[in-house]
Amino acid sequence: MRTVNVHEAKTHFSRLIDAAHAGETILLAKGGKPWARLMPLESPEPQRQPGILAGRLTLPSPESLLEPLPEEELAALELPLP
Repeated sequence: MRTVNVHEAKTHFSRLIDAAHAGETILLAKGGKPWARLMPLESPEPQRQPGILAGRLTLPSPESLLEPLPEEELAALELPLP
């Protein structure tokens, strides 16, 4: 958590609200004493990163996904849960 005095906050208010919107909590101080807290209204949504698993994940072929399950796996689906 960053602490900013009121004079600096007035000078850089736009930057501070952008930082708060990005998820940072800023403590505003007046006379060296904590006075207020500037923080985001909600937690920021995690940013999606397309292709982050490229080369790390191998999917089976579509044909193998459409094959029938073996008999023992089908039978296991009929068993009651423990």
